[in-house]
Amino acid sequence: MKYDDASWHYGGECPADLPNEAGATHIAMFLAWCLLNDLGGSLHVEEFPDELERLRNREETPGKWFIRCCDEKFTDEDNSFCLFFYHAKKAPYLNEYTEVFPDVESLYAVPDTWESFDKLAPRISAGFQQWR
Repeated sequence: MKYDDASWHYGGECPADLPNEAGATHIAMFLAWCLLNDLGGSLHVEEFPDELERLRNREETPGKWFIRCCDEKFTDEDNSFCLFFYHAKKAPYLNEYTEVFPDVESLYAVPDTWESFDKLAPRISAGFQQWR
């Protein structure tokens, strides 16, 4: 099952003045947090350990990594926390995301940077602790 796909956001809610890659940032930030907190599925952990190491070493931004390594798709290959925090009907992730970045015009305008990730990560961690 696919939780999200960056292409779903192109030409829709994603503002036309932003590049298509902006539709991947919010997805990538969450998936990067999961992987960096040892909540990744076997596809990433066992089949692509070198790519996961590049993410751990911050050799590229979460969005660039996600686009390159995940074909812009976030699937249920990863874990059940994703279902609770990201994909469920009333999942809190997007609310948390927009609260962390109140000064951007839309969730698509959040920069794909490690600084953005570092601002968001504590909120995902808190959600994870609540889920546990």
